[in-house]
Amino acid sequence: MNEGILTKLKILAESAKYDVSCSSSGTSRKSRAGGIGNASGWGICHSFTEDGRCVSLLKIMMTNYCMFDCAYCINRRSNDIPRATLSVQELIDLTIEFYKRNYIEGLFLSSGVINNADYTMERMVKIIKELRTVHRYNGYIHMKSIPGASRELVARAGLYADRLSVNVEIAKEDNLKLLAPEKDHQSVYKPMHYIGQGVLESREERRKFRHAPRFAPAGQSTQLIVGATNESDKDILYLSNNLYQRPSMKRVYYSGFIPVNTYDSRLPALKQAPLVRENRLYQADWLLRFYGFRVDEIVDEAYPDLDLEVDPKLSWALRHPEQFPVDLNTADYSLILRVPGIGVKSAKLIVATSRHGRITAATLKKIGVVLKKAQYFITCNELPMFTINEARPEYVRQVLTQKKGNKKEADKNQLSILFP
Repeated sequence: MNEGILTKLKILAESAKYDVSCSSSGTSRKSRAGGIGNASGWGICHSFTEDGRCVSLLKIMMTNYCMFDCAYCINRRSNDIPRATLSVQELIDLTIEFYKRNYIEGLFLSSGVINNADYTMERMVKIIKELRTVHRYNGYIHMKSIPGASRELVARAGLYADRLSVNVEIAKEDNLKLLAPEKDHQSVYKPMHYIGQGVLESREERRKFRHAPRFAPAGQSTQLIVGATNESDKDILYLSNNLYQRPSMKRVYYSGFIPVNTYDSRLPALKQAPLVRENRLYQADWLLRFYGFRVDEIVDEAYPDLDLEVDPKLSWALRHPEQFPVDLNTADYSLILRVPGIGVKSAKLIVATSRHGRITAATLKKIGVVLKKAQYFITCNELPMFTINEARPEYVRQVLTQKKGNKKEADKNQLSILFP
């Protein structure tokens, strides 16, 4: 590889690493005769697919020059860092050569904003268009849409990319203005709307014409920075829930704030990213999307932030002991889903199994239920442990959060908690 290209690649791959809004594709683009690549059934960005495969992509910026001076971004224009720009042809050649060498299975393309949004977006669209039409590349492509880009360019991008994304970054507009004075939420939500409209129009076209081109078949995603400003988890989750109401929104990603520009007084002084909070937000996000929870059940005025000690589902259960124990032999699917330690697959198996016989502790172990948690919230007529109403929420929390080696101390305090 040319030494100059290699140097650019190192700089731009490093600059792209803070964007986490990419994952498995969810697309069905298949290999075609005379073409290369196949996105069907494969995931993206060092992610694990449902069957356990780990896959990768070329995650790179077209350029890390940027006209914006966002306080939280390593590529802000005032930073004295190595800068580089790959030409359209250089980026195309890199993608094809890396794919042929089996280094990657897809492309995640983003960029700093140079000149203006449309100028940058047009160059990015040209890259993915040529990959599809000239090189007949059928692999996965995820492209970042530039905030403020025109509807025409977003429409063109959706014809060649499997997924498009636009990062909201900061949940509240006033906080975004504080850290990124040159940005606003309108410039983000407009491209989001264009993508959503494109997906809906594509669906209508395909109902009429079977072979009509698909528009961004894997939908869109976005990213929120956590911990750079004073938003509560309640603020973040309500925004996420509203974003999921958009017809094409597939994922909201949460990125714990990394203090890369420690000299900026507008940013909090953190030693490390708030990774536990980030993890709790992903768990809460999962409850919203797959477990039937509402935002006000997870966080509210009394509890605006997620419990960092326990996961959101367990936290809700500890706050609502009146909902338990759940009889697994008679309860419906939606109620079983709310039991800590029982996931979507396990709940479906429990419902299916209960139609043909009684659920026992042995059955639950075979299904894969995490009995360490679930035993306090269920009954199936043979579990020997106390339920949450007998043991009290304080004791259940203490047992489930204790570190290894502290069991004797927990047992010593058990009687005082059970029988105060």
